[in-house]
Amino acid sequence: MFINILLFSSNTEIQNNMIKLIRSLILIIIIGFPKLLTACATCYGAPDAPATQGLNMAILVLLAFTAGMLSLIVFTTISFYKRSKTYRLELENTYYDGE
Repeated sequence: MFINILLFSSNTEIQNNMIKLIRSLILIIIIGFPKLLTACATCYGAPDAPATQGLNMAILVLLAFTAGMLSLIVFTTISFYKRSKTYRLELENTYYDGE
């Protein structure tokens, strides 16, 4: 309930104060814990190491899976569009006599 009041409140002063608070907390975390921003050992390690090669393959698999899912969504959307267009044309070509 408290979250709904903050997110959907018509009071912009409350929203602005919350945004300032969140920005301040993020800045404190970044300044206070700079090790969080550094790369892991695999990322800046030897490029021929098995761990680095495995990580690269894992990234490629995730990218391929994401691209596959997005292409299926696009294909489905185009298919629905074509079906609706065909159905609409069929309705326009059918005449109703009233009997």
